[in-house]
Amino acid sequence: MIILASGSPRRRKLMEEISSSFMVVIPTVDESQSFKKYKSVRHIVKDVSYRKCLEVAKNYPHNLIISADTVVVMDKEIIGKPKDQEEAFNILKKLSNRHHYVYTAYTLKKGDILVQNIVKSTVYFNSLSDDLIHRYVATSSPMDKAGAYGLQDNDHFPIIKKVVGSPTNVIGFPLEEIKRDLQKYFTTAEDLD
Repeated sequence: MIILASGSPRRRKLMEEISSSFMVVIPTVDESQSFKKYKSVRHIVKDVSYRKCLEVAKNYPHNLIISADTVVVMDKEIIGKPKDQEEAFNILKKLSNRHHYVYTAYTLKKGDILVQNIVKSTVYFNSLSDDLIHRYVATSSPMDKAGAYGLQDNDHFPIIKKVVGSPTNVIGFPLEEIKRDLQKYFTTAEDLD
């Protein structure tokens, strides 16, 4: 059985497009260690994803494990999940009418096979009024998301002008790339069991 090493409901939903039969195991990795160890955004997300995968693989050594980590970057600054509604408002205000980058690293592991990849997308924001930001923040949707927003919320709150690159990467699970690597490195039905 495939194991998704993530507590994200959005990753869980996207994972259903890969397999209808999978198990979720939430890793408890201290992400701050990667931030202390590395300066490069790519190294940080890759390390966090790798450590999430390895932690789960210890208890499930014969299963295919999929993990991921996502960060939002603007002006060389990593923008994480907001601590409170005020910080969410300030983050969205900062992103308004500008572009930023979303990096997601994912790790696929089964036995001795380990595959890692990093996907980068560029997100362009609309100009956001304070009223729109307040209404969006009041939904609490921004609170559990890097960058304080979710692409999936754009129908109700038009914050995103366009995405260059993978839209599912912006959600935190670059589906097209993960599917490609699963087909390339884990080709048999036995690999996916």
